[in-house]
Amino acid sequence: MSNETVSKPKNGLSFKSKLLLTASSIISGIACRSDGTVNRRLLNLADLHTPPSDTPINGVSTYDFTIDASRQLWFRLFVPVHDSSDHLPVIIFFHGGGFVHYSPSTTPFDTLCRRIAGDSHAVVISVNYRLAPEHKFPAQYEDGFDAVKFVDVEIREKVAGFPAAADLGRCFLAGDSVGGNLAHHVAVRCGGFDFKEVKIRGLVMIQPFFGGEVRTDSETRLGNGGDLTLKRTDFFWKAFLPNGSNRDHLAVNVFGHESSKEDSLSGIEYPNTLVIVGGLDLLQDWQRRYVDGLKRSGKEVELVEFSDAGHGFYGTTEFAEFDMLIAKIGEFVVKHT
Repeated sequence: MSNETVSKPKNGLSFKSKLLLTASSIISGIACRSDGTVNRRLLNLADLHTPPSDTPINGVSTYDFTIDASRQLWFRLFVPVHDSSDHLPVIIFFHGGGFVHYSPSTTPFDTLCRRIAGDSHAVVISVNYRLAPEHKFPAQYEDGFDAVKFVDVEIREKVAGFPAAADLGRCFLAGDSVGGNLAHHVAVRCGGFDFKEVKIRGLVMIQPFFGGEVRTDSETRLGNGGDLTLKRTDFFWKAFLPNGSNRDHLAVNVFGHESSKEDSLSGIEYPNTLVIVGGLDLLQDWQRRYVDGLKRSGKEVELVEFSDAGHGFYGTTEFAEFDMLIAKIGEFVVKHT
C-alpha cells in the first residue's frame, strides 16, 4: 500500500481547447434539467466523435463490435499493431460522463484509450453502456459485467480484430470518473464469478466518482468552480439512481452505506487497485475514503495524487498530467503482469 503525490508546473490550455470546453459546458448545462431528465438531442451536440480506424494511428488500430444492439452494448477495440509480445495484457475500460453522456467514440476517450494501448503495450476494450436517465441503476453495472463475460467466452470466436496474442489471464478493469465507479462495482461482481479465461489482475481508478449525503471539505471548497461542480454531480446522481434514493445509496457511498460494513470487501476476491486523485478535484475526499475503505478490507491499493489536476484533466493531451497518467498506468500494468 503506497501513496504518492506528483506536482508539475501548471500549464495552460490552447484557445481552441478553452473554447471547446466552454461550449461543451454551456450546452451540457442547458441540456441537463433540474428534474433529472436531459435533452438528449442537445446533449449530443457537445459530444465530438472519432470513427474507428483499422489503419493504425500512432501504432494502434481500432475496431467497433456490437454485443447486444437492443441495449446499445458495444465496445471499441484498441490493438497495438507493432507489438511483438505474445502475451498482451487486456484492459477493459469504462468511460466517464456522469452515467448520462459520452461513449467510446467520444474523441477524448478515443485518444486516451489509444495512448493507453500504445504506451502500456496492451489491448484495450472500451465499453459502451446504456445511459441515464433513460436507463437507471443498475443497467450500467449489468452492461459492464456482461461485457466482461463476453470477453471471457465469446470474443476470440466472434471478433476478427481481437489478436491471438491477447492474454485474458492478464486482464485489468479501468475507468475514469463514473467509469471508475462502474469498474468498482463490476470488480465486486467479478470477485464471485467463475470465469473460463479471464483473470482480473488489477483495477485502475482514474478520479472515481463516489459520494454521499454529507458534504465533504473538498466538495465545499471546490464545488462551485472548475468543469465539474457540486450542482452537476448532484444532477448526475439524481439522473442515475432509482427514484426515491439518496446519495447514501450503495452505488454512491460504497463504504458508508447503512447496509455496508467497513470490511465489506474482506470476503471478496478483489484486484490490486491504482487510484488517481486530482488535488483540484471536488471529489478527492470521497476518493481517499474509498482508498481507506479498501485498506480496512485488507486490499492492496496504491494512491497517486496529481496536485495541480482538476476533475477530467485527462480530457486533453495538453496538460503535463496526461502523460504522467499514461506512464503510471503503464507501470501498474507491468507491475501486476
